[in-house]
Amino acid sequence: MFSGTMVRANHQGNAAKYSGGAATMFDLFQSVIDYPNIDPIWFTIPVPFADFGLPIRWYSLAYIAGIVLAWWYVAKMIRLPGSPLAKRHVDDLVTWITIGVIGGGRVGSILFYNPERYFGPDGSLINMLKLWEGGMSFHGGVLGVTLAIVLYSLKEKLAMLRLGDYIACSIPFGLFFGRLANFINGELWGRPTDVPWAMVFPTGGNVPRHPSQLYEAGLEGLVLFGILWFLFWKTDARYHPGKLTGTFLMGYGSFRFLVEFLRTPDANLGFLTLGLTMGQWLSVPMILVGAWLIITSKTRRHRVEPIAGTAAQQ
Repeated sequence: MFSGTMVRANHQGNAAKYSGGAATMFDLFQSVIDYPNIDPIWFTIPVPFADFGLPIRWYSLAYIAGIVLAWWYVAKMIRLPGSPLAKRHVDDLVTWITIGVIGGGRVGSILFYNPERYFGPDGSLINMLKLWEGGMSFHGGVLGVTLAIVLYSLKEKLAMLRLGDYIACSIPFGLFFGRLANFINGELWGRPTDVPWAMVFPTGGNVPRHPSQLYEAGLEGLVLFGILWFLFWKTDARYHPGKLTGTFLMGYGSFRFLVEFLRTPDANLGFLTLGLTMGQWLSVPMILVGAWLIITSKTRRHRVEPIAGTAAQQ
C-alpha cells in the first residue's frame, strides 16, 4: 500500500556515478517519497488439479479497462448528430482495435526496441508470445490501430479520417491506465533527480528518480483527454475530418517527446542521434503528421451525411 511517508536518504554516490561526478545537487540529505510496492499480480485464479494458478496482472487489467472505456465513450459520442458510424460499427471495432493494439504494440516493440531478443544469436521467436514479460510499444500500437481503422473503413465504406477522429478521442483511457500499470510494475522510471517527489524504484538502483510514468499518465492520459473532450463536445472539430486525429497525434507526440527528457532511455539503446531517445525519434513523425492534419483539416470540411440518431443505435 502507498504510505506517503517521507524518508531521508543520502544518494550522493549513485548520483555522482550517473552524472560523471557532478553530485552537487545530491550533496545534502534529501527527502523522497516512498515507492508504493504494489504486487504486479492483482490476484491468481486457482487451476483445478494443478499446483499453479492463472495470474491476473494489473498490466492486463489496464488494457481491458482502456478498451472497455473506449468502447463506452465512442458509443456515447456517436449519439451526437453527424456521426460517421453506427452502434453496430462501434461493437465491431472493439475486436479490430484490440487486435491492432496488441499486434501492433508487440511488433513495434520487437522492431523498434529489442530485435536481438527475437532474432539475435541468443534470441528466440518464442519470446514473441511472452506478453507477461512486457514488451509493448505504443508507437507500434498506433500503427496497428491505424491499419485496423483503414481496413475496417474500407470494408464498411466509412469515412476513414472521421472514423479515426472518433477513435482518437478514446485512446487516452488506455494511455492513462497503461502508464499506471508501468508505475505499479516499477518499470520505465525516470532519470535521477532531487525534486521533492522523487522515488527510489526497486529496479532503479539506490537513487531517487523522476516518477516519469505518472507524468505520462497525467499528460498523455488526463490532459490529452481533456483537450480532445473540449474539441469534440464544445467546438465543431468533429466536422473537420482529421482535426481530432491530428490533435491526438501532435499532443501525444509532444508530451512523449518532452517527458523523454526526464525518463531513462532504454538500456539496450541509450541515446541515439542528436542525443535523443528512440521514443523521441518515433514521436517526431507523429508531431509532423498531426500538425499537417490539423492545418489541412478545414480544407476537408464537407457536408456530413449523419448516421446518428435512431440509425446510430442499430
